[in-house]
Amino acid sequence: MKYIIDGGNTFMIPLIILLLLTLFLVMKGFKINSEKNRELIKSVSLFALVFGFLNLFIGLYQMFTMIAIANDVSHQVLGIGLKCEITPVIFGFIIFLIGRLGVIPLTWMKKE
Repeated sequence: MKYIIDGGNTFMIPLIILLLLTLFLVMKGFKINSEKNRELIKSVSLFALVFGFLNLFIGLYQMFTMIAIANDVSHQVLGIGLKCEITPVIFGFIIFLIGRLGVIPLTWMKKE
């Protein structure tokens, strides 16, 4: 829960939904192994990764705008800001890896 708050609700809640969707699709893939399902897993996990990077760039843009306005910014404030902006990216990476690791056995078990 701490990481969700640190990453910001605006981007972390949709990433949690994308994680649940990815896990659901992987579990569904073990029951119904179709090409459409594998492609959907790949697309959702890639979207989660790109969505995390979108948060990073929006956050960095806002952070650098505020730093330009402020006269003196301490290293601690900058470090905390970067940590908060990188959290959704890491979560997006995790979702991406879960999706891709789920596609590997599905592709391997594919019936031809």
